Amino acid sequence: MSTTNGVKRGHAIALFSGGLDSALAILLILRQNIEVTALTFMTHFGCDLGDRSSCGSDPYPAAEKFGFNVKLMHLGQKFVDIVRNPRFGRGRNMNVCTDCRILMLNEAKELMAMVGADFIITGEVLGQRPMSQVRDKLNLIVNQTGLKGKLLRPLSAKLLPPTDAELSGLVDRDRLESISGRSRKRQMELAREFGLEDYPSPASGCLLTDVGYSNRLRDLLANTEHITFDDLNLLRVGRHFRLDHDTKVIVGRNEQDNKMILAYKQPQHCHLEALNIGSPVTLLIGNNSEENLTEAARITARYTSAKDQPTVTVTWVRDDGENRAFEVSPVTDEETSRAIVR
Repeated sequence: MSTTNGVKRGHAIALFSGGLDSALAILLILRQNIEVTALTFMTHFGCDLGDRSSCGSDPYPAAEKFGFNVKLMHLGQKFVDIVRNPRFGRGRNMNVCTDCRILMLNEAKELMAMVGADFIITGEVLGQRPMSQVRDKLNLIVNQTGLKGKLLRPLSAKLLPPTDAELSGLVDRDRLESISGRSRKRQMELAREFGLEDYPSPASGCLLTDVGYSNRLRDLLANTEHITFDDLNLLRVGRHFRLDHDTKVIVGRNEQDNKMILAYKQPQHCHLEALNIGSPVTLLIGNNSEENLTEAARITARYTSAKDQPTVTVTWVRDDGENRAFEVSPVTDEETSRAIVR
């Protein structure tokens, strides 16, 4: 831990979403001449670099500007497993914030051991989020990860017990913060002080907090034993209808949805579309019985440009080139409300 010019005094692993709080936590440690390796996690539930939210913002611009390294890690099946069976419960929707934090910190703990880092930092703020950032949950997370003394939360450090890094003098506790609650006033002051200009608005970004997505996910978990990543990706797009335990229908809402639905289509899925008129792309997933195909065609017809006509021709666009047409009446609003997963 030399203080020689150009040599860092220590090494911290940071959980870095790309949001304001995690960026400030890193900057507070960097200014104490401590190296930071940031770990950015991705999941199938919205935390990826395509999201412009505090959960999944691009981490690289800040890393390049302020001089720290970023490693990307996809939590994959590990995260799917805890979403299905969270040990510490859910928030208002399907969010598993406590289990999620424990999983990410355990991954960071492994990296800390691998590279010989001294401690881990996060952008957590005491009292900011009721599911995972109240004092008892912060203590629970420390106990579950075995990171007592090794987990430093720079934004609220002065309100929490000192960590090993502070007690040893590696980190100057007086130069850390005592932020609590949901106000971002102090964070915005720090952002100006550090010259941090481009950061997302405070939003979870995680689709597990979204009501509609959570309802579709509950439906999928209740009716599907073996979930694939394509199943999860399809939850992001279209209108979803449940025909029976084994069968669902997904209908595109716009051109972007249509393209994504076709991108995730599997050979066993049935693709329906009303050709030569304005029409959504529809997938029938599951039991492609005559009854289900007809119902999927009727649902498709409901969202075509000919929805006010008595009948609409909807085509089953088969992979083998042998297409089949269904002449159907569009479903009624009452029928739609019974089947749609909201």
